[in-house]
Amino acid sequence: MEALIPVINKLQDVFNTVGADVIQLPQIAVVGTQSSGKSSVLESLVGRDLLPRGTGVVTRRPLILQLVHVDPGDARKNDDGGNEGEEWGKFLHTKSQIYTDFEEIRQEIENETERISGNNKGISDDPIHLKIFSPNVVNLTLVDLPGITKVPVGDQPQDIEVQIKDLILKHISNPNCIILAVTAANTDMATSEALKVAREVDPDGRRTLAVVTKLDLMDAGTDAMDVLMGRVIPVKLGLIGVVNRSQLDINNKKSVTDAIRDEHAFLQKKYPSLANRNGTKYLARTLNRLLMHHIRDCLPDLKTRINVLAAQYQSLLSSYGEPVEDQSATLLQLITKFATEYCNTIEGTAKYIETAELCGGARICYIFHETFGRTLECVDPLGGLSTIDILTAIRNATGPRPSLFVPEVSFELLVKKQVKRLEEPSLRCVELVHEEMQRIIQHCSNYSTQELQRFPKLHEAIVEVVTSLLRKRLPITNEMVHNLVAIELAYINTKHPDFADACGVMNNNIEEQRRNRMRELPAAVPRDKSVGKGPSGPTGASGELPASGADMDGAKAPAAGPQGEQDGTGNWRGMLKKGEEAPGSGPGSPLRGVVNLLDVPAPVARKLSSREQRDCEVIERLIKSYFLIVRKNIQDSVPKAVMHFLVNHVKDSLQSELVGQLYKSGLLNDLLTESEDMAQRRKEAADMLQALQKASQVIAEIRETHLW
Repeated sequence: MEALIPVINKLQDVFNTVGADVIQLPQIAVVGTQSSGKSSVLESLVGRDLLPRGTGVVTRRPLILQLVHVDPGDARKNDDGGNEGEEWGKFLHTKSQIYTDFEEIRQEIENETERISGNNKGISDDPIHLKIFSPNVVNLTLVDLPGITKVPVGDQPQDIEVQIKDLILKHISNPNCIILAVTAANTDMATSEALKVAREVDPDGRRTLAVVTKLDLMDAGTDAMDVLMGRVIPVKLGLIGVVNRSQLDINNKKSVTDAIRDEHAFLQKKYPSLANRNGTKYLARTLNRLLMHHIRDCLPDLKTRINVLAAQYQSLLSSYGEPVEDQSATLLQLITKFATEYCNTIEGTAKYIETAELCGGARICYIFHETFGRTLECVDPLGGLSTIDILTAIRNATGPRPSLFVPEVSFELLVKKQVKRLEEPSLRCVELVHEEMQRIIQHCSNYSTQELQRFPKLHEAIVEVVTSLLRKRLPITNEMVHNLVAIELAYINTKHPDFADACGVMNNNIEEQRRNRMRELPAAVPRDKSVGKGPSGPTGASGELPASGADMDGAKAPAAGPQGEQDGTGNWRGMLKKGEEAPGSGPGSPLRGVVNLLDVPAPVARKLSSREQRDCEVIERLIKSYFLIVRKNIQDSVPKAVMHFLVNHVKDSLQSELVGQLYKSGLLNDLLTESEDMAQRRKEAADMLQALQKASQVIAEIRETHLW
């Protein structure tokens, strides 16, 4: 059991070297109000004057005091540096320097305190580590904390009370810490600040030991019997009374040994029944026993905690990577890994699959079949074309001569205008795929190849090369998509099988309409003469029957072609009818105004004749039919072009492009320069892992019999 405290001391030394608070080691923290005798109690336990003394705030930094018992004559064996004296001290911050003069130890504590905390009564939470080797001490680990104060003095900040309390709570909140609550006997125990703070973190009192100091300074006629018996404030671990040296004794250089002898005499005289359960020696033995049992209880959890942390830091260190030895191999490996991960992200075989949103190849597929496909489906085949526009195009295509047929040129002009509208969404599709391939670069950097975070310059260079490659392929892909639309515009294939089928259906519809109109003719009018009626006839005035006659005659021909050239007879006769009607409103008519030949007739809103309606319907149906064919082709060919000229080309040439641009001897040192932050974090993780492994070895050396 005695071996447990040195084990904890070793662990404390191990973790102090890395400044780690991740492991909460068992220790004893001394808590009390200012000038309640905390430092005096510690000096009594050590048996030597070693702590700064004075009035006001003296302890301004936590002092972690490790007492190591050595047998007389074993000094050289226990001290790594070798020492001829029986008692000596070592500071962590002075490395292996040994102090045999305890006045020097006191001076070093004062110097180190002022170095961090300054000389203006301020405090700091950076601890001082002191190890004392002596045959006159028991194995203990104690933490001397600044005394609790209420009012700032000197240059102390206004919140000094809060600072000190936070510092104390930081240490005693450790569940593996035993709280040594120091209270002066000449004050009321019910007003003890030390016990109040201890109860905040240890309400059950399971790890609180009360020490009552200044028993010899109580008012005449009073004693501490009730307090020491636990009748005033019960404390589970007990209350122990001690007598400290007065300031006069200190000034007169009274030794701690003499003070302990006088303390024993005082207790025998004043509290004879309690003398064997009070005093500095009993306090030292009690603390030693409590600490050993406390360590025994904490050790299994401590061992588990150290092993878990070691595994975590091992994983963390692995993620930071090893220091670069072979720069060429490292650079080639990183480039290859990035290129592979980039291609895998496009293919959907990457290790890290995004679950929050689509990315990589899945998003490209979504762009092709959802975004681009729906956009094309939303394009109206006749969007931007009105009936008047179609009619105007038909008339413009005939030139100065009246047409007998619907001109084929008008269909080509109009359908090209509509097909041209497919170019913009197609180019937008290329742009979206290009943006997604840019996003894949960031995705690979963040998730797939974390090693790149070690080398920020290499990361920037890779991003620049890939971005440049994508930028270089963008105009080539755009040109190809532009050519796909231009190809469709270059030749209007009216013999396309789908287009011929659509025309056949359309002709059947026209014939059906002709039959319906024939049925609606008046029974009194002979069908064979209805077409030949002159302008004076009953049907000549309305102009409806000639149009019907035109439909009737036009429908006698076999299935009409796409441009309606088979309807020539009907068109010609319709024009004849209109020509015959003209004299009815000829120049001699009083309703006729003066005609200015320089006036260009503007389209006016009017009711279309049945022939004009039919011609427009024919053109509209042909445009719609052919537009759907072209849209289907574009919807199929644009994704293929984008995949070939952009996606697949980048996949195939990415690694060779990266190697060609970056794998150069002159760039190795610059590209593989680690960020200072990464190097620092790797060093810290390596130090912590080494400390944890060493701590694990220290605990493993304890035999099971030592635990009980």
